[in-house]
Amino acid sequence: MVKHGSRWAPEARANVKILVLSFYYRPDLSAGSFRATPLVEALVRNMPVGSTIEVVTTLPNRYRSFEVRAEEREVEGMVTITRIALPPHRSGMLDQSKAFIAFARGARRAVKGRDYDLVFATSSRLLTAALGAWIARSKGARLFLDIRDIFVDTINDVMSKRLLLVAKPVFERLERWTIEQADKVNLVSEGFGPYFSSRYPGQSFSFFTNGIDDEFILSDSSPVVSSTDHDPRMVAVYAGNIGEGQGLHAILPRLARRMADRVRFQIIGDGGRLQELRRALLAADVTNVELLPPMSRPSLIAHYQRADLLFLHLNDYDAFRRVLPSKIFEYAALGKPVWAGVGGYAARFIEHEVTNAAVFHPCDAGDAAAAFERLSMADHPRPEFVEKYSRAGISARMSREILEVGNAAR
Repeated sequence: MVKHGSRWAPEARANVKILVLSFYYRPDLSAGSFRATPLVEALVRNMPVGSTIEVVTTLPNRYRSFEVRAEEREVEGMVTITRIALPPHRSGMLDQSKAFIAFARGARRAVKGRDYDLVFATSSRLLTAALGAWIARSKGARLFLDIRDIFVDTINDVMSKRLLLVAKPVFERLERWTIEQADKVNLVSEGFGPYFSSRYPGQSFSFFTNGIDDEFILSDSSPVVSSTDHDPRMVAVYAGNIGEGQGLHAILPRLARRMADRVRFQIIGDGGRLQELRRALLAADVTNVELLPPMSRPSLIAHYQRADLLFLHLNDYDAFRRVLPSKIFEYAALGKPVWAGVGGYAARFIEHEVTNAAVFHPCDAGDAAAAFERLSMADHPRPEFVEKYSRAGISARMSREILEVGNAAR
């Protein structure tokens, strides 16, 4: 179904040239970075000697409050990493658009005059996938897309109706063009399946989810108790983005007040709704919520170990009924009780796959309090879950499928 031509001829060459597009890459802190980095490592292990991988990404920019240095150009064996500087930005639509334009311009410069056999693009906001499709078409390369969100669905909940009337038809056409360029499309959530299969019945889809990184598998999940902390309340930790999608500002002020005598919340992260959350907590006179900045993974794991339970929440939007948050995997790996405000596919996944987890309706403090009572406040390892969803295993299987797509005859 792909209209552009391909120069791939495995019988004529032993080596492979792959371009990887990911808006985030190590050492940045994001689901995209944690997904792309192990996948590149798995590709390296499966590729013939003499092959090359070029990663085009951005300089670390996920959180303004967490600064980490990285080189603009880095070469490690067969992997070359080019990181593009972005203008200062926050999570608003306009700022994100400016950031992507800078990334797209930098990516076009980085690939100018270069040839590739295969383009792999991992994308949550559609535009990185579209950029990958454009580059693959211009280079006559095969295209493997990794779709981590349904952008056309998401904008229904974050754009004004007036803007949506103009923007949605544009993004629907862009999505169709992008998906139809691909030789194969991976969807990180099986909840995405009905949406994509009904719109693109001729496309080939796979389902490689996010997974559990080695840091969480190898860490000791037993609780760490501070000798100076005599507060009898349970400690619930949330770590991740604090944006419209997570909706913490819509649940925490009421939930924290309701659970003030029983639970202390530690919220680790940053994002576009942090200040709104801070103001809402202040207005509700909440004193049992501690807001902490983003931190390195070793520090984060230490906070997880000291926690009694782990908290997860998505806003009450229809689009989020299809998603599968990557945070579920690292939470479940640590054996802690999981307290999750999610609906749709994510709720079904947790109920079927994660023991000692309690799901409540998003933004419903009363249902959250009731779900809390269903948890066993003790650590229970989940070895079957860890084995099934190891990131290393998922990345290895996915890398083989990516290379199969490259080697397949038209």
